[in-house]
Amino acid sequence: MNYKVSIVIEKDEYGYYAYSPELEGCQTQGDSLDEVLANIKEAIELYLETLPENERPAYLSREILTTSLEVEVGA
Repeated sequence: MNYKVSIVIEKDEYGYYAYSPELEGCQTQGDSLDEVLANIKEAIELYLETLPENERPAYLSREILTTSLEVEVGA
């Protein structure tokens, strides 16, 4: 069965870090965007496999939206 899962990816000087807010503790890292995407996909699939099938919808029922906005900071 296919599921849509929210992920957050952060980039810093060490590479990329990804996690799923819906799946506590489901996180990974990678040196490139492609690597971290492959890693988080694998981590999510493994995480979901550990859950009983009837519990999966409860973990994946949240809708998480992300965006960015510009803010002004006084100097």
